[in-house]
Amino acid sequence: MGRKERRDRENKRESYASRQSTVKRKNMLIAIGVFSIIAVIVGYSVYVFLNMTETAPGGPENAGALGSAHDHAGVLVNIFGDSFDFSAPSYQIKSSWIHFEARDAFTIHKHATGVTLGYLFDTLQLTLDDQCFIFKDGRQFCTNDDYVLQFYINGEQVSDIREYEIADDDRILIAYGSETPEEIDAMLLELESKELLK
Repeated sequence: MGRKERRDRENKRESYASRQSTVKRKNMLIAIGVFSIIAVIVGYSVYVFLNMTETAPGGPENAGALGSAHDHAGVLVNIFGDSFDFSAPSYQIKSSWIHFEARDAFTIHKHATGVTLGYLFDTLQLTLDDQCFIFKDGRQFCTNDDYVLQFYINGEQVSDIREYEIADDDRILIAYGSETPEEIDAMLLELESKELLK
């Protein structure tokens, strides 16, 4: 009986070792499969992230990749002599391409080529054309017989600013009212004296 018991024990050990080896091999194959799937997902995510700068949702048409520019310009919107405040949270960082930030009401930050002022105002839900400045609550400031909507870029009057792409250190004035040339000059001086947040 001793030999038979020994043989049975050896067979059980071999069977147990064989089962353990099979279980380890199976677990190893599962782990390799899981890690392979994770590697594919991470690789695809990195690929998408690196390429999304040109195709990220919500970006302006014809804009370059995020980071293709880093320009700052100052803007002053003056309606009936009062400066509009872009420091409210509802006007801060509404787009990665161009925005106001750090609760600053004056400095426009542009982070890609091909991004226009029209796109900035669209992201802020402000309607702007060559005749009207319209707030999202419906208030309209349109050129009429008594009041004029005027645009200035770096001290020069222009008819429209929607298609303008800012360059570093530009100064933009949007004025609505019945200002005299002297009052416009004073606004331009104020605009020039403000420091940009960089």
